[in-house]
Amino acid sequence: MASRDKKIFLSESELPQQWYNILPDLPEQLPPPLHPGTKKPITPQDLAPLFAMELIKQEMSPDRWIPIPDEVLRVYRIWRPSPLVRAFELERALKTPARIYYKNESVSPAGSHKPNTAVAQAYYNKQEGTVRLTTETGAGQWGSALSFACNVYGLKCTVYMVKVSYQQKPFRRSLMHTWGADVFASPTNLTNAGRSILEKDPDSPGSLGIAISEAVEDAATHDDAKYTLGSVLNHVMTHQSVIGLEAKKQLALADEHLPDVIIGCIGGGSNFAGLAFPFVADKMKGKPGMRIVAVEPAACPSVTKGKYLYDFGDSVGLAPLVKMYTLGHNFMPAKIHAGGLRYHGMAPTVSLLAKHRIIEAVAYGQTAVFEAAMLFARTEGIIPAPETAHAIRAAIDEAVRCREQKREEVILFNFSGHGHFDLAAYDQYHDRKLEDYEHPESEIERTIRDIDRLNKDIPF
Repeated sequence: MASRDKKIFLSESELPQQWYNILPDLPEQLPPPLHPGTKKPITPQDLAPLFAMELIKQEMSPDRWIPIPDEVLRVYRIWRPSPLVRAFELERALKTPARIYYKNESVSPAGSHKPNTAVAQAYYNKQEGTVRLTTETGAGQWGSALSFACNVYGLKCTVYMVKVSYQQKPFRRSLMHTWGADVFASPTNLTNAGRSILEKDPDSPGSLGIAISEAVEDAATHDDAKYTLGSVLNHVMTHQSVIGLEAKKQLALADEHLPDVIIGCIGGGSNFAGLAFPFVADKMKGKPGMRIVAVEPAACPSVTKGKYLYDFGDSVGLAPLVKMYTLGHNFMPAKIHAGGLRYHGMAPTVSLLAKHRIIEAVAYGQTAVFEAAMLFARTEGIIPAPETAHAIRAAIDEAVRCREQKREEVILFNFSGHGHFDLAAYDQYHDRKLEDYEHPESEIERTIRDIDRLNKDIPF
């Protein structure tokens, strides 16, 4: 019998002491990242100018469990463990027999799941003598998280924020400034990468790929700086695993079995992986009927319409080549409000699981996503970020399926962040100014053709 508690808490003493690294449990070895110049497998020495050495070790670690440093746990305790919440009010509104749970990551200082890795990355960089960290941010959640973490450890922080989000979300900029970061609208005139984009398109709205190019160039050309990434890479996914590890303990406290459906939104894949990866081994070994669903925007459908190929992680070609589902590094997403999901590729680990159909992917237009966000806000009371609302849309659709099929399933999704700084998007929804956008197939085919040519010279 499931618990009737609305919120399921863990004590701080039950905070996970280790991160889960999925690499040993993947169905095949992850294809190696390649040097952007030589196209040969990249070495730790190649990555050393960009990343802290401990993060490079974690990126390639064969160990299933990686100890969480005490100093990181100390900062985690500001908001972790986060609550697991039973969505009773949403269930009643949907008249569903399904039991819906969400892991509320919006309780962090930055309002999302992103500090789980930001704190870890800032800590390791501080230990290795880094003075300044550079990064990109889409909707501003990652930039906010890294600004918070740099403030904790006394590091300088430079954030290249995708220009359309810089304009749409001024209060996320305020949050970053409050924690001491310098924030620039990308593309900028500060880097060669930014200037090259502006020469081609002076009105470029920017993209995560462009902002990554600028942040990578900044770090690579300054000896006191290192680069940090808020998604995509394996060490980021590993740090986020605290979400799913806590959720497992909390479901057991609620007298629940393993979920039938696990859901998360995907841009680069970090919040999805954080919740889902600790359950992947259960699916492969003990519960093959468990469905793990990744939700992306129809305006940037990297998994549902992309191709599994090697591609650059950024738009200019400065970052390593990784094998992933991608729309091509030249793909320019539409100006949707879910800025954190406007990325041309997908995490290699998430991509490999999708290739083997261990996980599945769906895509939604933003009108349907905001309809779901409104229902959630009016039942559960929390206003979700546009990114998070993609997961909510899928959870609602699964709950409706359960109602129609009269199935009493457990649905678990990651509430990856609140939308308190996204209210301009809600205003547009109320005024019926939101538009759904899907790129023409011909445009997607064109950008994928570019990487098809790139892959002809790659033997992996």
